[in-house]
Amino acid sequence: MSLPQLHYTSVASGDEVPAGRFTAVDPAIAGPVRAEAAPLLAYDAPEGTPGRLTDARIRSLPVAFGFAALSDGSHLLSRTVATGAGGFHAHAVLLPPGAPIPGRVLPVAAWGAAGWLSATPGRMLSDPLTTMSGAPGPAQGLTREGLGDFAVARSPWIAAVLSDLRRVSEDPSAPRVVLVERQSADVARWVALATAVLPREHAERLTFTTYTRDPGRRAHQVIGVLPEDAPDISDPRFRVHTASGPRPSGSVADAWAGTAARIWRSRSPELFREAAELPGEPFAAGPLAVTALGAGIALGSAERAAAADWAAERPYALDEKRTLQLTDALTAPADDRTAAECAAALRLLTALDGRCPAAVTAPLAALLVTEAVRGDDVDLEPPARSAFEEPAGERALAALVEELGDELLAELAAGVPRSVARTVQLLRIVRLLGVDCSELLPAVVGRLARALLDDPEAGGSRALLDLLDEQFDVRTALLGELDRLAPDHPSDTERLLVRVALPFTGTQALPHLRMCAEAPGAKARGTDRVAVLHTVLRAAGMSPFAEPLVLRTAVGLVWGGDTPTAGEARTLLGETTSDAHRTAGTWSNLVDAALAAPFDDEDATELAHDLLRGFPQELGTQVRARLMLLDFARELRSGAPEAGWTDRARTLRARAEPAGPLPLEHAFGALAERLLAPGRPGEELYAFVHSGDEDLIAAYGTAARREAVLALLGADPVYVADCFTVWNAHPHAGAEWTRTRTGLLDEVLRPVVRGLSPEGLAAVEQAVEAEGNSRTLDAFRAWNRPSRSLGRLGRRIAGRVRRG
Repeated sequence: MSLPQLHYTSVASGDEVPAGRFTAVDPAIAGPVRAEAAPLLAYDAPEGTPGRLTDARIRSLPVAFGFAALSDGSHLLSRTVATGAGGFHAHAVLLPPGAPIPGRVLPVAAWGAAGWLSATPGRMLSDPLTTMSGAPGPAQGLTREGLGDFAVARSPWIAAVLSDLRRVSEDPSAPRVVLVERQSADVARWVALATAVLPREHAERLTFTTYTRDPGRRAHQVIGVLPEDAPDISDPRFRVHTASGPRPSGSVADAWAGTAARIWRSRSPELFREAAELPGEPFAAGPLAVTALGAGIALGSAERAAAADWAAERPYALDEKRTLQLTDALTAPADDRTAAECAAALRLLTALDGRCPAAVTAPLAALLVTEAVRGDDVDLEPPARSAFEEPAGERALAALVEELGDELLAELAAGVPRSVARTVQLLRIVRLLGVDCSELLPAVVGRLARALLDDPEAGGSRALLDLLDEQFDVRTALLGELDRLAPDHPSDTERLLVRVALPFTGTQALPHLRMCAEAPGAKARGTDRVAVLHTVLRAAGMSPFAEPLVLRTAVGLVWGGDTPTAGEARTLLGETTSDAHRTAGTWSNLVDAALAAPFDDEDATELAHDLLRGFPQELGTQVRARLMLLDFARELRSGAPEAGWTDRARTLRARAEPAGPLPLEHAFGALAERLLAPGRPGEELYAFVHSGDEDLIAAYGTAARREAVLALLGADPVYVADCFTVWNAHPHAGAEWTRTRTGLLDEVLRPVVRGLSPEGLAAVEQAVEAEGNSRTLDAFRAWNRPSRSLGRLGRRIAGRVRRG
């Protein structure tokens, strides 16, 4: 039964632009189908084609051979050629929806069919698809030898073209593939190459045209154009491949396309049919790569990795012969082997272990060991020991020891620090090969422990835990070394244990590691740092009196880079004594706590006193002097300091230089408070006022403005009188004192006095007179009188102050 056909021929129009009309149509073809087919069958000759053509010229013009999908689900296979009068003739066959081409041949196979007509016949003949005889090659008229030659000639472009064809087959919205060729027959060869590779269901649906002048108006997936009609390569609608241009640079990251290209270059298209019989998803590279390697075709690393991965997922899919062919190909010498390929080979070896004899698995295992030792992939794990069982495996293992043993020991013995991953890898390989490295182990483990503390994230790989699980001696040595280092690196050790669940639940004591493991949870459960310290210390399983270093670890875990408060430091010192802190080296943390305490921290001065008594040999001269400043503040506040306060404060400051602001604030502030207090010794006040010390006098001014002094001024007329007497005295003590006392009179005392009731003011005046005499009272009244009504006495006093 013949398929419906139609003929479409050009007719001359008034503007001499060829138009078309249907000259023969099968009655089964409906009008809407004809209307949709007409623009697909039209032909626009290349630019510059003359109006009258010779037969030779006609044969040289492009042939628009196409396969198009119509909106009703049918397909149109057509051939349009130029005619002698400058027109064209199209012959097309309509495939109803769901109907295959007779014989299930691919559309491109009809390129050379004898039934295509270049003129309208007198009667409708059998369609060319029905009469076309099957051809042994991939396409009728496109021989295997011819396609092989074409593939070799176009080898630089094949992988890229096939990759784009894969994309457009999987995603209808992907850019269409434009093939720029001078001969439309070469476009047909491209299509034949592609459909031989594509999965059958995609090959049968691939739409194409071998020639058009306007690719933007074509919906075909593959579009052939002449060089002069090629779209710009930046046009996002197309993927343009120009075989007449420069060769493409770089490689195509598509293992399926790369493998198919290598098979075509090897002139072995029969392998596509063989690969199609293997299980796998459409466009999977594995079946193609396995088949190609089995046929002896050299592949790149990505393609070999695809073959190994496919076989690892389906170890049952290949018989022993083909499996051996695959492993032989994977273990053949190669200078492009990548980490991805080695990882795939390891997965394949794991899948084959126990299924295949050692003659198959041992060479693959030996390759992986060699790559691990001499390659740069530190994450490549060594194979299982079972891969080297049986005589064949034992021989392979002995050869590896002979070849790699000295290299392994030399690298382990080198003093250069290695990454965690590399050290773990080498130790596992040494154990696999049975190479004795016991003498090197302490140094290797020491470097490994320090590397883990420097970069805890590096310990997060499964390989480290596998190493510790496999090798008891390494586990014992590494955990012991980490425990030894923990007191000096507690935070780093804590981060490591958060990242890596090290197995230290055995018979080793490991007090520091146990503390580091306990610390995150303890800190999350409470904010009282001393309580957290107690929890962490309990995890150690031993007292800081028996092992003071646990105290160093605990302090480092709880406070890290922070400084304890003075109250926390006093508690630590009181609970564990100075001897434990001296041995642990944490006494310096206590000193830092005292020196960093703010002025209002009452524990700071008491802590300083305890530190001076507890660590007399450890304190340097400057630190001792700074603590003595704090201790001096304690004495001043306790009410029993020795005489000569000002001189002592200045002497301690000189010894402590640079004393730091906080110790000075404590000492000078305490001195100022005592000098502001009622009942202070007059000689101490006199020495202070006449010292001219800018820092001391500034501290006095600050203390006089604090809330305690202001409250006392508001409550006690006698204290007001006392402050006036002091602040109004000593006019010749120096500029610093003059500026400070004047500021205190104006800014502190005047607002208090101005706010007094008449009775309160009278009480203050009475206290002023009792504190001094009548002249003192006159000075107070003059000072308290508004400035523009100053009397003679007031002006004299003011002038005296200015002169002072």
